Amino acid sequence: MRFQSYFNTAVLLIRQYDGAVPLVYFLKKYFAQHKKHGSRDRKCIAHLCYAYYRLGHAVQELATEERVKIALFLCNDALGDWNLLYTEEWEHNWSDKLCERIDFVRTQHASFSTAAIFPWSGEVSDAIDRDAFMISHLVQPDLFLRIRPGKKIAVQQKLGDHQITFNPLSESCLVLPNASKIDTVLDIDREVVVQDYSSQRVTEFLSSVVNSESSVMTVWDCCAASGGKSILAYDTLPDIQLTVSDIRPSIIQNLKKRFERAGIQSYDSFVYDLTKEKFKIQNSKFKIIICDAPCSGSGTWSRTPEQLYFFSKEKISEYAALQKKIVSNVIPQLEEDGYLLYITCSVFKEENEGMVDFLKENFQLDTVKIELLKGYDRKSDTMFAALLKKR
Repeated sequence: MRFQSYFNTAVLLIRQYDGAVPLVYFLKKYFAQHKKHGSRDRKCIAHLCYAYYRLGHAVQELATEERVKIALFLCNDALGDWNLLYTEEWEHNWSDKLCERIDFVRTQHASFSTAAIFPWSGEVSDAIDRDAFMISHLVQPDLFLRIRPGKKIAVQQKLGDHQITFNPLSESCLVLPNASKIDTVLDIDREVVVQDYSSQRVTEFLSSVVNSESSVMTVWDCCAASGGKSILAYDTLPDIQLTVSDIRPSIIQNLKKRFERAGIQSYDSFVYDLTKEKFKIQNSKFKIIICDAPCSGSGTWSRTPEQLYFFSKEKISEYAALQKKIVSNVIPQLEEDGYLLYITCSVFKEENEGMVDFLKENFQLDTVKIELLKGYDRKSDTMFAALLKKR
């Protein structure tokens, strides 16, 4: 009866949710108002809600209850305690292989198609394996940590002492199960940074600059947000003079607190809307401008599937127009022979390769390195990065 109650509550919440705020905040508010739900209750109800949105735009003609059942069937490797929701035929066909569960759902619902989960396949970058990308939305991503310089032994020792399972992907990257509790075990931002694997790969682009330059690196992270790329640049570049900015004062205040935890003391910061014309930082030019541009976030929707569910194709061009305004206003602050590192967490060509074409056509920029950073095949985000040099 408890699991039937979880199911009923999730259906009710899904019908109330309109996507106006992130799902995590919507659920947090609900649980704060209904304290009868214990830790296990909250976990199960939230899992049902997230599973529902992982279906994206597939079988939207079905009732909410039926979509939740399909989503739960596809997103769980094991039946567990959810058997009361299913007939014997569904129970019998519950496999630990996602491909087999998908095949069975197709036999029950002829309209079901994984291609319908993400219906804008014609808009994505050519480098993407479309089938693998669609299916990846049914799988919850892992948790990735970047070990900061000099902290590797201490971090791995602490995780081992607390019997927290981890797998090293590189010298500085660890992958852990998504539900791993590390906040009380590791010193976040001082020892490790919680940062997706594809985001960590941005260091490959920064290293390309290090290998060709020996002077002091003046770096402007112009859309700094939470500061993850700034900390990465600080750890990668040997002699850095850092400037950070964002449109939101609250973000800059939070970033300053994070920098304090990370031990970053020498930097400049300011608040500005970079879409406004005639922007200029007086007497300042930068060797590197990092533009982690506002974007659709489509490469991260396996973490926030509600955004996939409520997205409309028209927003792609809206984001591209915003990106063009920002890069057009920051490039004049680039030194001669300086580097623009353009980054998105999008899979759409118009926001990625299309933006590189725009930059090369309208500014004196040459491509140094460009890559779609695939994450859908390793339970991480998919991103795009391009390093361009000013002639």
